[in-house]
Amino acid sequence: MKWLLAVVLAVGLGYNYWKGHRPVQVEPPPEVSVRAASETGAPIQKNLLSGPVFRVNGNTLTGLAEFSVGARVILAEHYSSDRESQLSPVDLALAWGPMNDTRVLNAISFSQSGRFYRWRYEGQPPIPHRDIELNSANMHMIPSSDDIARRLKAVKSGDIVHIRGYLVQAVSNDGWTWRSSMTREDTGAGACELIFVQDLEVL
Repeated sequence: MKWLLAVVLAVGLGYNYWKGHRPVQVEPPPEVSVRAASETGAPIQKNLLSGPVFRVNGNTLTGLAEFSVGARVILAEHYSSDRESQLSPVDLALAWGPMNDTRVLNAISFSQSGRFYRWRYEGQPPIPHRDIELNSANMHMIPSSDDIARRLKAVKSGDIVHIRGYLVQAVSNDGWTWRSSMTREDTGAGACELIFVQDLEVL
């Protein structure tokens, strides 16, 4: 029985490794035309009435908006075992505008897990509470290529990144759906952006 347990364990470990390292399979949509956001400036979004429809790793994606953000990385989290990881192996918690200030960031405690980004502070906030909400977000990254996937996995806390691509809705063959937030003003479940990343620059 020990050998059987060892085989099951090896198969499970091998499957999780494959999920985290399998090639990205994409039917690429057109390149976005939205300009690059300024370094750590407010994200730029161009909503689409009829965006491109394309396939990524067996899922059908619809472009909801062209999107560009320049931001400081607060935290980066890698995923390989949840359903969402077949599309998005990396989440980035990003900060821009008044949140891109080391004095502000040092006054706040951050955590990231389970596809959520959390923060807290003691006493008075370093900037108004609402400004923290409006100028930071957890974003789910869908790589458009193996090269983008490798570059996303190398991103680390403190990096300044420029990201361009589409905010998307994803639908699988069995009806499972994952949809991006379309505003920076929401919070809680469903408030994260789901980004098909066509271009990534780490400064």
